[in-house]
Amino acid sequence: MSRSQRTSSHSSYNSINASGRYSHHSDDDGGDDEADSLLPSYADVEKKTRDMAGSQCMAARHVLALMAFLGFVNVYCLRVDLSVALVAMVNSTSSKNSTGSQECPDPQGGNSTSTKKSGEFNWNEETQGYILGAFFYGYIVTQLPGGWLASKFGGKNLFGFGVLCTSVLTIITPFAARFSVYMLIAVRVLEGIGEGVTFPAMHAMWGSWAPVWERSKLAAFTYAGAQLGTVISLPISGILCDSDIAGGWPSVFYIFGSLGCIWFVAWMLIVHNTPADHPRISSSEREYIESSIGKKEDISTPWKQIFTCPAVWAIAVAHFCNNWGFYTLLTCLPTYMKQILKFDMKENGILSGIPYLVAWVMQTGSGFAADFLRGHGYLSTGNTRKIFNTIGLITPGVLLIVVGYVGCDHTLAMTFLSLGVGLGGCIMGGYNINHLDIAPKFAGVLMGITNGLATIPGFVGPAVVGYLTNNNQTRGQWQIVFYITAAIYFFGAVFYDVFAKGEEMAWSRCPYKERILEIEESPPPAQARGQGSRLPIANTDLPPAYSEEE
Repeated sequence: MSRSQRTSSHSSYNSINASGRYSHHSDDDGGDDEADSLLPSYADVEKKTRDMAGSQCMAARHVLALMAFLGFVNVYCLRVDLSVALVAMVNSTSSKNSTGSQECPDPQGGNSTSTKKSGEFNWNEETQGYILGAFFYGYIVTQLPGGWLASKFGGKNLFGFGVLCTSVLTIITPFAARFSVYMLIAVRVLEGIGEGVTFPAMHAMWGSWAPVWERSKLAAFTYAGAQLGTVISLPISGILCDSDIAGGWPSVFYIFGSLGCIWFVAWMLIVHNTPADHPRISSSEREYIESSIGKKEDISTPWKQIFTCPAVWAIAVAHFCNNWGFYTLLTCLPTYMKQILKFDMKENGILSGIPYLVAWVMQTGSGFAADFLRGHGYLSTGNTRKIFNTIGLITPGVLLIVVGYVGCDHTLAMTFLSLGVGLGGCIMGGYNINHLDIAPKFAGVLMGITNGLATIPGFVGPAVVGYLTNNNQTRGQWQIVFYITAAIYFFGAVFYDVFAKGEEMAWSRCPYKERILEIEESPPPAQARGQGSRLPIANTDLPPAYSEEE
């Protein structure tokens, strides 16, 4: 095509896109008309350039990942703060609570006891177990409804208001505790209800935002905020409890609750439910995401197929077993550090955070490693998930058993606890992303189902620990806790390896006839990735490096 033909064709194109402002002119038109016809062409090119680049310095999906990461930092600061604060709240010097083991010496040689503060509440281990587990009674209630609502209406508001609700309730926690233990338990239940929607809502959002080959790393980075939140919350809570700020332990709830409210404002201003809703996303990024995962489709939830799918139950069982160990240690590790290893309040918080710092590193790394192995064809998606899941469940189980046999060696105990909890972060390349593999359009619903079942250990685990150690805080009783946890870890790893899948399930896609019609109207994937493509694209996921047999 000659230059004049390209100019004429381009002028005709722009006359349409300039809302009728300019009409088509042939090459025989006068110079003035030709100059006029070039003006909208230049403006349109400039507009298209701006659209392609977007108005953000970061890709929109990366901004979402960063904001969600900070959101989960807040979520876990709000969840974990009580684990450390409770140690300072309880008067462990009273006869009712003086049950600590004398098997292990104080690492400070007994000199630290003179600076210890006495708590104001006389709650025994069983009561403390109920307080720590109360959060999860509420948390389990909103899992499935949260996933369904997020899939239908988007996860932005659900996630944001869930964190806001928990933040406000956290601020009033000291008042509730001083009113009565029952009021404290009620507030923790309500906090759980608010926070229960967070993981299903975020999974639903990644179902609309995460390209196929970026699922592991985007989700891993996002959910690694939970580990970093734990790393931040445990030591800072210990320092605040040991200080005189706002009376010591109450400052933990005031500060973390306030930070959650600040994050909520930023989240509501910056984040959007889907690429199509985002006003600042570049057209190239939007096309890339939608050509990878398809546009949002209104498909009824196939409840029967979901509840009868072995791959879904594989995720649910692995999720349950992982959370048994995770929640048991998350809520009870500070108690073990104080009663058995004899660390003081400040050391307790700092050292309790070390295992979760290792977990944060492993969780983030496992997501990137999983996508590398899948994307370069070294492993199928299914085998990648199984390998990382096995590492994340078997290794912590073995190391927890070892912890029970290291005696009172504080260094070895902390080393094996850190490695055990830390290597558990590898599950982020395993079952934790598998919802997006097998049913990206229903990832929020699946997360609601599996996380709902996996919430049960949140209140059963601390209750079991409270029952076993009530008035009997000894290494032998804690060994039983570690044995139970390891056995559950092992079962989850085996069950997942047998039944897990890595490919999208048939029931997750459009009905057959609708799918045929959409494919006929859609360009092939290579054409869809070209510039200027605006045709509807559905179910054009790139296949795995090599597919697994059904």
